[in-house]
Amino acid sequence: MSKDWDLFLAPYKQAVDELKVKLKGMRTQFEMQGTHSPIEFVTGRVKPIPSILDKAAKKNISLDNIEEEMQDIAGLRMMCQFVDDIKRVVEILKMRKDFEIIEERDYISQKKESGYRSYHLVIKYPVQTINGEKKILVEIQVRTLAMNFWATIEHSLNYKYKGRFPQEIENRLQRAAEAAFQLDEEMSKIRGEIQEAQVIFSRKAEGNDSDKVKLQSEGDASAPSDC
Repeated sequence: MSKDWDLFLAPYKQAVDELKVKLKGMRTQFEMQGTHSPIEFVTGRVKPIPSILDKAAKKNISLDNIEEEMQDIAGLRMMCQFVDDIKRVVEILKMRKDFEIIEERDYISQKKESGYRSYHLVIKYPVQTINGEKKILVEIQVRTLAMNFWATIEHSLNYKYKGRFPQEIENRLQRAAEAAFQLDEEMSKIRGEIQEAQVIFSRKAEGNDSDKVKLQSEGDASAPSDC
C-alpha cells in the first residue's frame, strides 16, 4: 500500500514543486521592476495520507474516485499584505496559460459561518510524466497574513475538538476572525504609508550591503601580497 501511495502522490508532489517555483517567480518579477509585489510569499504541500483517508471517509468519497473528487490533495497558499492584493493576484492567475481554472470560491466577500476568509481557486495543472501528460487538480488559496494566522489557529483547534468546538471557543474564534479582518481594513487605509516605509527600509538595507562590500574590497586591496 505504501508503494502504491508513493506512486499515486508523485505527480501531486511534482505539481506543487513546479507551481511553487512559478508562483514565487511572479514575486521576483515585481521586485525586478521595482514595483509593489502583491505576493508576500508562497507555500505548498501535498495532503498527508491519513488526512486524505479521513476526508474521503467524511465526504463519502471512494478511494477509486479521490483523483477526480478531492480537489485539495495538492495545495498552495499565496500570502498577501493587503486585501486589495488578493484581487490583483487572482487577476494575474487568470491570465496564465499554463493551467486551467475550473472553480472559484470567494470566502472573503462571503465568509464562512466560522469566520473563515480566503479566496480559493481550483485548477487543472498538466504534469509531464514518463507515461505522458497527467492533469492534476490543485487548490490555490489566496489570503492575507492576518487571514492565514486565524485559519492556522482554527485548523489546529479543529483537530483538537474534532470539529465540535465548545460554544465559548467558537464565539471567541468568530470575534478573532472579525478582529483579523478589521486589522486588514486598517492596514489598507494606511497602505501608502506602509509601502513608502518599506521602500525606504529596503533602500537603506541595500545601501548598508553596498558599504560592506566596498569596505571588504578596500581591505582586500590593502592586504599585503604573499609574494
